[in-house]
Formats: sequence, structure tokens, C-alpha cells
Amino acid sequence: MDPIIRAKAIRALLPVLILAVGGFLYSKLSKLPVEEEKKEEQKQNQIKTKVKVLNVVDFQTTVRTRGIVRAHDQVTLTPRVGGTISVVSEGFDTGTFFKKGDTLLELDPADFQTAVLSAEAQVARTKAALAFEETRAKQAKLNWEDLGFDEEPNELVLRLPQLREAQANVDSALAQLEQARRNLERAKVRAPFDGRVLERLVGLGQSVTPGTRLGTIYAIDYAEVDLPLSGKDLGFVRLPETAGDPALEVVLQDAVNPGESSWKARIVRTQGTLDPSSLELFAIARIEDPFGRESGLPPLRIGQPVLATIHGKVLEKVVEIPRSAIRELDLVRLVDPKELTLSNLNIKPLWADETKVVVRDPSIADGTFLATTPMPWAPVGAKVVIKEDASSSEEHETGGDGPRRRRFHP
Repeated sequence: MDPIIRAKAIRALLPVLILAVGGFLYSKLSKLPVEEEKKEEQKQNQIKTKVKVLNVVDFQTTVRTRGIVRAHDQVTLTPRVGGTISVVSEGFDTGTFFKKGDTLLELDPADFQTAVLSAEAQVARTKAALAFEETRAKQAKLNWEDLGFDEEPNELVLRLPQLREAQANVDSALAQLEQARRNLERAKVRAPFDGRVLERLVGLGQSVTPGTRLGTIYAIDYAEVDLPLSGKDLGFVRLPETAGDPALEVVLQDAVNPGESSWKARIVRTQGTLDPSSLELFAIARIEDPFGRESGLPPLRIGQPVLATIHGKVLEKVVEIPRSAIRELDLVRLVDPKELTLSNLNIKPLWADETKVVVRDPSIADGTFLATTPMPWAPVGAKVVIKEDASSSEEHETGGDGPRRRRFHP
């Protein structure tokens, strides 16, 4: 072939060849990012979730409520006699403690001592009159016998009416003396029990009459708190209804500063009727030594609000489910540990609090995986990828030479 023609042919085919090679390379290179992008997109579209391994256990239920501490015995102190206050004890002031029998205050005893002396003198006079009448009665009987009468003398002859009157006067004088002595003793107002003063209403030199309010005191041997229980809570506790029923243990905490201190109490009885406004039953818990005078515990003051935790019944063969894993209408999502596919289960709670729900369901066995990550659009049967949290996962040895199962936590 002519060299000139060959050169022209090569020049004509060279652009075509360049275009063909460029197109081939373009097609090859353009496919690589698309495939990688598709793979990356598929990887990103995989359903990922954290799981919690569910185990069938026996669960101790608790009932939480609150109340206000009150004195079990609070009374208004009043005198039984009138007079002027002459002594006020140091133990009779707002907030002070006292023992049973302590003298809290005294009335001026002068008038009462005078009444005792007057009563004693009256007793002496009546006894002298009785002795005189007894002598005259004996003499009357002797005179009757000296006169030689055969018949028995009547009561008038023997002066028996006068003798009975003299004896009655003695008994009356003795009663008045006893009353005067009691009034003298009552001039000292004594504490009826071991207690504490809530408020004092009188002072030194003040005149009082029987029934005047001297102050308010309350007993300190134990305190009580009324704990409201709803109808739902009553199903988990066994409350004492009669005197022979065992008490129910309660743990109290300060509602103002929870966790600072705790006190043990016992539910000893209930009010017996439901509150008409809330339809709650009030259980009455007793706190021994509320001021810590013997135990050394911090004082539990009257009027203090407290949080109460009551240990209720034990639910057997149940499963604890975190409340955060429950979806609408009591729905939970389970993950098949072998196929790693999703399934839905509607649960019926037996017990619940702010953080967990306790259920009993035969379809939940030991080792069931619970999906804890929200998946609003994941269909039933969809494949999932379990996200393992290195900080909370742990290896679980099944025993012997069997396989290992990794336990996941949300």
C-alpha cells in the first residue's frame, strides 16, 4: 500500500480508536463509584438495634407511697383545780422533753393546804362526836338493864339513830379530807406519759380555772404515719386487719432530702374504710423511738413528710422489661437470636414503676432478645444487626464445652 494512503488511513482511524478506548475506560471507571455507593447505601440501610437479654426470675414487688408523721397520742393539758400558777418547770416549754410523772407546773398551794387543815379539824370534831354518841348509847343500854325491863330496848332507847348520824358525819368529814388532799396534789400538774411539749399557753402568775388550756403535749414512745394505698397497690401487699395479723415492714425516707436518712417502721393496722374522695385505704405505720433517743438515729419529727417503701408480694417466673423498650399499646419488639429477625409482642403488665414493667408471658423464655432501640418503621420479620456496646456487653459462658453466648445490654 502506498505510504501516503496508509498514513491517511491511520490518521482517520486514530480519533475513532481514541474515542473507543476513552469510552471503554469511562464505562469501567463510572461503574466503580456507583457500586461502592450502592454497597455503602445498603450498609447504611441495615436495621441496627441494641438488645437486652431477658431472663425469667422471681421478682420482689415494692409499693411506694408517702405520708406525714404524726404523734399517736396528742392531748391538751388542763388543770383539775383552779388557782394561780406559782412554778413553771423547765421541762414545760415548747419543744422540751419530759418523763411520765414529772411536775410540769404548780399552782399556789396555800389555799389547798388550808382546805386540808380545815378538813382534818372537821374529821377530829366528828370523831369526837361519834365517840360521845357511842358512850351515850352504851350508857342507855346499861340504864335499860338496871330498870329491870324484860323486853329488848328499841333503837330510840339505845340512841342508834344518833349513833348512825355521828358515824355518817365522820365518813363525810373523811371524804372531804381526802378530796382536800387530792386537790392539794392536783395543784401540781404532772405529765401523764413520756412526751414532748408542742406548745405552752400559760405563764407564771397566771390564774387558771379547771379546764383552762395550759398547753399541748404529745407522747414520744412511738409515732405514726398514715400511708395511702390505691386499689392497684392493695393487690401486692398483705395488710394486717386483725390484732393477730403480722405487721408489714416499711422503710421511710425524708421526703425533703431523700437518701439522707432512713427509718424502719411497721404497718400495724388500717383505717378500715376507704377515703371517700380518693378511694384509697390508709395503712397506719408505727415508728418506734422516732426521736432517736435510744437508737441514736436522726430524729423523725412530727409533721415531717416521708416517702415509704413497702415490700410486697413476690411474683414468680416473671420477666423485667425496661419501660424505655415498650412502644405504644404495650408493644415490645423481640429479636430471634438465631435468625436475627424482628417480631412484635403485646404484653400485659403485672407490676410496673417509673423504670420497668414486670410481665409473665409463656412466649418469653430465658435468653430472649429484647430490642431496646426505637424502630418505628421496621417491619415484622425484618433482618436486624445487633449493635454491641463494648462498655456494657459481656461474655456469657454456657458451661462445659458448649458454645459461648454474648450477652447484650442496651
